[in-house]
Amino acid sequence: MTLLAPVPGETVLELAAGPGDTGFLAAAVLGSAGLLLSSDVAPEMVDAARRRADELGVENVEFRVEDASAIDLPDDAVDGVICRFGIMLVPDPERALSEIARVLRPQGRAVLAVWASSDANDWMTAAGRSAVELGFIEPPDPRAPGPFRLADPDELRQLVIGAGFRVETLEDVGVLWRVPSLDQWWATTRDLSQMLTTLVERLATEDVKALRDGAERRLAKYVAADESLEVPGLARALLAVRAPS
Repeated sequence: MTLLAPVPGETVLELAAGPGDTGFLAAAVLGSAGLLLSSDVAPEMVDAARRRADELGVENVEFRVEDASAIDLPDDAVDGVICRFGIMLVPDPERALSEIARVLRPQGRAVLAVWASSDANDWMTAAGRSAVELGFIEPPDPRAPGPFRLADPDELRQLVIGAGFRVETLEDVGVLWRVPSLDQWWATTRDLSQMLTTLVERLATEDVKALRDGAERRLAKYVAADESLEVPGLARALLAVRAPS
């Protein structure tokens, strides 16, 4: 939220908001005269964000089902856009970035977060790499929508510039995933990964064990003496300003 630097009275759109917490940080700054548009392509996530706002008492927010590639807003409608770990999941990120530029007012700001390379994010890749190694799935297409689709910082920068932005900041952001045990890592990863959930459902018990064993071997170097797990990861944050027409 530091990169966006929201100002009281502004209108900010969050795309791929999920449960909405990132946008709610902006809402606290926007004040009663400002407005957060919290959106996601999945109606169930919009409902989850609405419930979360009720829990937090956030009132200056409007909830919308929005496709980032076809935003249902007029031109020059908002002062800022947030998209945290969403832009790399859309089928056509170039089109989505153009839509973000369209709905922003001149000199409006967009803050995007993407994951860096798969090699820098063992937490998310250990199970998938194990599945590929065992022949349970094919290696992912690096050009297909996925968490690492925009891991190349040069490609990300050029796509953003091509959509009509001036890139102000592109920086690496380290993250640290902590869980009390490998059992908890496995349970959390299954909850977060549709690929893993689907794969486990169709594999025989012994194959699931082999899959999990292979993943845990990749994470073994991060296991502490008390069996807790701390896995470093790497994301990238980009601040862009819409160039004058």
